[in-house]
Order: sequence, then C-alpha cells, then structure tokens
Amino acid sequence: MSTASRRSAIRPRRNWAGTVTVRPTREVTPASADEVVDAVRRAASDGLRVKTAGTGHSFTAIADTDGLLIRPDLLTGIRHIDRAAMTVTVASGTPLKRLNVALAREGLSLANMGDIMEQTIAGATSTGTHGTGRDSASIAALITALELVTADGTVLHCSATEHPEVFAVARVGLGALGVVTAITLAVEPVFVLRAREEPMSFDRVTAEFDALHTENEHFEFYWFPHTDNCITKRNNRSAGPPAPPSAVSGWIDDELLSNGLFQVANSIGRTVPAVIPALAKLSSRALSARTYADIPYKVFTSPRRVRFVEMEYALPREAAVDALREVRAMIERSPLKISFPVEVRTAPGDDIALSTASGRESAYLAVHLYRGTPHRSYFTAVERIMTAHGGRPHWGKIHTRDAEYLAGVYPRFAEFTAVRDRLDPERMFGNDHLRRVLGP
Repeated sequence: MSTASRRSAIRPRRNWAGTVTVRPTREVTPASADEVVDAVRRAASDGLRVKTAGTGHSFTAIADTDGLLIRPDLLTGIRHIDRAAMTVTVASGTPLKRLNVALAREGLSLANMGDIMEQTIAGATSTGTHGTGRDSASIAALITALELVTADGTVLHCSATEHPEVFAVARVGLGALGVVTAITLAVEPVFVLRAREEPMSFDRVTAEFDALHTENEHFEFYWFPHTDNCITKRNNRSAGPPAPPSAVSGWIDDELLSNGLFQVANSIGRTVPAVIPALAKLSSRALSARTYADIPYKVFTSPRRVRFVEMEYALPREAAVDALREVRAMIERSPLKISFPVEVRTAPGDDIALSTASGRESAYLAVHLYRGTPHRSYFTAVERIMTAHGGRPHWGKIHTRDAEYLAGVYPRFAEFTAVRDRLDPERMFGNDHLRRVLGP
C-alpha cells in the first residue's frame, strides 16, 4: 500500500498537555524509509514544510507544521538485535513502552530511562529526554547509529564511523535535520534495580545532595513547595530477584495517591488557590517509605495521569542546590501558590552537541503546574533563576530562550547549525519554534 493511500483525514491535533494545536495541510503514515523518502520528495515538489509528530509529549511547538505532518505510527518494531555488539535497531515510531516490553522478553534492557515511557523512541531522543543517573546519561547517549531521511530524499546511515559529523549532532536533532526512521541503541542483559523511596526534609536532602548523588547509581528527589518535605528515590542494581510492590500497595501508591487523589487536590487547588499550601502538606506526607525491586523499566517509570505543563532546565551539577534554594525563596516571598512538586535529577556529561548535558555534569530542575493553571508568572520567575546559572532548557519543555542565548550556553551550537545548513538549507524541516531556538 502506498503512502498516499494511507493519508488520514486532516484534523487538528493537540499535544498531551493541550498547549499546542497542529493544523497540517497534509498528513501521511509511512511504513518504511522508502515511503518517508517518497513523502518528503512529494512535499518538496509541492513547496510544503515537513515535520514528524509522535505521541505529543513535548510541551512546545517543536513539531508544529502547516505543511506535511508525518505520523510514525507504522514505523514501529525491532528490526534487528545484535547480541555480539549488544545493540538493538528499532524503527523510529516505536513507543518506549513497547520497546521496553519487547527487550525484556529478549532478556535485554536499556541502561536508563526517563520517568514515563509513552513517547516514541525518535521523539524522546530528538528532544534529549533523560532520566537520572550518576554514570548513565540520556536515552540519546545510548544511540550507536541512526537512519535519517534528509531534505533531498537521501537516506543517511550515521554512526561514529559513517557520516560522523552528522551523527555527532543528530542524536539530539530536534527534528531539524530530517526524518529519523531507525535508531540503533546500546543494550545490556536485563538486570534488577532495588528502589528505596523515603521522605526527607528539604534541609537534609540539600545538605546531603552531593553524597546522595555519589553513593547511588540513580538518585532523584521531589520537593513540595510551601513545605519542608521532600520525597527521595534511590535506585541501585541488585543481585536479588525481583520483589515488586504488592498489587494492593502498588495501586495505593501509584494510582490512588500519586494520580487519583493528586488529581482531586490539583482540581481543588486550581479553583481555590488559597488552599494549595495546606493540600501540599497533606500530599507530601501521604507517600510513606517503601522499598521494592524489579526489572529496570518498571522501576524507572510510573504512570502520569494528572496532566500538567512543565519547564525544565539543566544546570552545572554544582549549581543545583543553590538554584533550588533560590526557587524556594522566590516562592516564599511571592503570592504564588504551587501545587506540583519540584523535581531534581542528575546526569553525567556526554558528547552530543545539543544534549542538555553536553560537555558537563548536570543537574535538572523541573517545575510543573496543573494543566489549565496560569503558568507564566511562575515559569518566568524560575527561568530567571535558571538562566543566571547558565541553564539549558529541555528542548521539549516550555521556555522562552532564543538562539542568541542558546549559542552562549552550548559551546557546540555552531557545529549543529552548520550541519543543518548543509542538510536542510531551505529549512524544509523548520517551523517558527525552530527559527526561535536555532535561528533562521
């Protein structure tokens, strides 16, 4: 069946958070790289710009287009597992949740994950999605090769030895270099992670942050504004067998408290902001300490059913505690009422040009607000703090930075734009958002 025969009825598409509506002129769902090539060439002949949109978990208009929208729904599945090299090649539209399950059946696992797994593999890597880790970096840092359809319809196979100058930038490519159709990732034998979740005071977790980061393979914490309460999570490899939470306790913690009651609390708080501090105190005390063990994706990820908007900045790791304390002080002296916790994670430096951890050990501070709650005042105040510390905004989350600022915090920014100029001189894969963050 040709690409043209699978064209969908054109209808507006909204992202997960409801912050962006995409209204393309044409929409296709190719099932192979050859069909992507055909779609790109047809768009070029018709003068249409091209974007690919996966599951819509980016909060920005990075995938917005008024031209051709490529839906990767049929670009799915594992193409090849190389057990000698310990890699897996997967079609770009494969959702992370399907990839994780398929790998587990093969006795394999990714080394690290973010905290959700709804995104497609190409969408997650192209925007620099990451988890937390002392030694293991973002998902994009696991890429050993990728297949890219460029503006002239060429299929580039990129790796450290094949088109290395493209590979150096395309692992976090923002959708600005072409259409990624396949990705090869480093994998390892499936292992068991032991998770320890524990309440901790703000003063203690900030005082011990460096030690907690150093002593654990994966450490993160959440601070609840208007309180002194944090929830910490330490994940470390274990030789023991999986020991997941019981069905009842898992449902209570992950569904009833973290989603069901949290949804109710946020709905009330949006209507009556004055009650948010009291609700925050209750929410922050609802989750008790627990320890469990399971295969990686079941420990790294959890369901996120309460919809929100988010901004996240990567800072030099040594700046994280000072920046968080400044955020706390700003909230305490302002009239803001914040119902969502502030999330803190870490990552080692990597060698990807536009990775938020490029060339430096990093800490991530993420702020959220319940969907439908005005966010501009809060996010603007937080962003002012983040940029004072040389912060780099997550490419898929809300921010106001432009190319001039980003060129100053990414030493290899010009390397990326030079490859973009060569691969897409007419900006077929551009849009207004990319013009702002990358320049014309």
